Amino acid sequence: MAETRTIDRIDTGPRYSETDAIRLNNMFRGRDTVEMLEVLLKENMLGDAAIVSSFGAESAVLLHLIASIDPTVPVLFLETGKHFPETLAYRDELRDRLGLKDLRVLTPDTELLAQKDENGLRWSYDPDGCCEIRKVLPLKQALAGFDAQFTGRKAFQSKTRNALPRFEIEEGRLKVNPLADWDKARLDAYVAEHDLPAHPLVEQGYPSIGCSPCTSKVAPGEDPRSGRWKGWDKVECGIHQAVPDADDNGAFDPIF
Repeated sequence: MAETRTIDRIDTGPRYSETDAIRLNNMFRGRDTVEMLEVLLKENMLGDAAIVSSFGAESAVLLHLIASIDPTVPVLFLETGKHFPETLAYRDELRDRLGLKDLRVLTPDTELLAQKDENGLRWSYDPDGCCEIRKVLPLKQALAGFDAQFTGRKAFQSKTRNALPRFEIEEGRLKVNPLADWDKARLDAYVAEHDLPAHPLVEQGYPSIGCSPCTSKVAPGEDPRSGRWKGWDKVECGIHQAVPDADDNGAFDPIF
């Protein structure tokens, strides 16, 4: 009698669930950021993970923290074709200064650009559509091969992020926000302690830096991200969503 053949099946379900995010938030509650990152990276707790970096105003801190532990972690940078030249120069400076071993430059699909933004002015009448083509879709494709991503988001940056937890889930992928509880003073102290170079546009009044057409200077005392998409009802590019004050009995409260 022939043996019954066992059919191989590939598990296509999400690697992480909301339960995992709650568990990790509880596990690292009250623990120092560096200690948390060392455990996550040295014990390979995340699987395949990448850093998503804009090389913006505060990007040096997260990049330095992770590169000091493992400089081989892939760094994904979205080259939208609309960046300030200062940002591209700063990207290269940080890559060399921090010894980043795997910087990956992501670009929009050329055919899609030709179809939907032939003259390059979509940002002026449809910023959401522009971000979708130049940021959201390229990043989604690049992240398909990763189990987790590190972001540089901080709770203090805007009211849409004030409930930001350290760990959250997006499409079955773990999103890690190591700086969620850091404030401006702590970031500045870290930069000074490690003598990290500043983005050249910060001293010119740009505390949050994205694509040049959609980034404006910010007046003292204003929300740091108020200079992004000024005049539009838009606060995120689409690769991150606003963080709601969830009714979850405190499971996702940003308590560290």
